[in-house]
Amino acid sequence: MAANLLAHALVEEGKHVVAIPSFGFERRGAPVAAFLRFDEAPIRRMTNIYEPDCIVCIDPTVARAVNIFDGIRENAMLVQATRKALGELNLPRQVARAGLCDAVGIALEIFRRPITNTIMLGAFARTSGLVRLESLQAALRGEGGLRDAALEQNLAALARGYEVTAVHAIERRAAA
Repeated sequence: MAANLLAHALVEEGKHVVAIPSFGFERRGAPVAAFLRFDEAPIRRMTNIYEPDCIVCIDPTVARAVNIFDGIRENAMLVQATRKALGELNLPRQVARAGLCDAVGIALEIFRRPITNTIMLGAFARTSGLVRLESLQAALRGEGGLRDAALEQNLAALARGYEVTAVHAIERRAAA
């Protein structure tokens, strides 16, 4: 859902976008990956992304199950759902920018369930500057398929994610 909303927001801003969902084990709670490419020019590649510039991890526990940093490029960006401070995270040297957001805590306040999608979209907008919050709000209103209270909750979650995300520029560390 989050990748789809982000794709719609980027299209609203005039970008060309390809969103590719990828499902592993088909069981409830299994890690799911979604890949998204966007550019000013048309995109021809329709494959998964094996060397990402940015990782958005909406579940603070998923890194225990899979290596979310596999193939990450130099000067990459991480947007992470976590209660931890930057110094408590074990980040690879390739990460140059990190946005940290207690998305689960916010989700429990707003939804009473740990649903972090829209919160992390706000966190991504704040951390990256690649999409405007207003475009994400428009995508949520138009493509989210949500009505009334659910729409208002998700708009509030999006705004909170944007407001509370702590963005860190990370000094480059030499390769080991």
